Amino acid sequence: MIVRPARAEDAASIGAVHVASWRSTYAGILPDHYLARLSVVRQAHGYERMMRARLGVFVAVAERRIVGFTTATRVAATPLGDGEIQTLYVLDDFRERGFGRALLQAAGEYLSGLDCSGAFAWVLRDNPAVFFYERVGGKRAASGTTHVAGTAIPQTAYTWNPIGKLMEKAHRVGEV
Repeated sequence: MIVRPARAEDAASIGAVHVASWRSTYAGILPDHYLARLSVVRQAHGYERMMRARLGVFVAVAERRIVGFTTATRVAATPLGDGEIQTLYVLDDFRERGFGRALLQAAGEYLSGLDCSGAFAWVLRDNPAVFFYERVGGKRAASGTTHVAGTAIPQTAYTWNPIGKLMEKAHRVGEV
């Protein structure tokens, strides 16, 4: 397994992982018509813009292909923290193998390098992988709602404060 900063040529693969992960993870949670209309090309363009803006985008590579990714950025200080892990997705066939932990650790190290004192991630409440965030030391800190395709979707914020807890727990929980 390799986790590394994303490069511009990774955008299409990142977009493909995003679409595949959303369709498998969020089936029955997000509206079917929304999931069906997800576009790898549109997602790739969005991630390409993030990379050009030099935001933290990291990929996990296995079997010579991208099998997961994460994005992280510094935000204005909030009660949840000042570092946000915006996305973390791993293809179904590569889950439970340490890729998520390794990506989370990369995001934490990136945010720590930006002098973030704490990190947080908003996770859809019904996401079957919520246990992952708890296993890697995330503490439930807030509840909220996001809207997708006109549908209100409950979500939970997980925090790691101080941010060192994120890297320590992500590293300790699994072998990478």
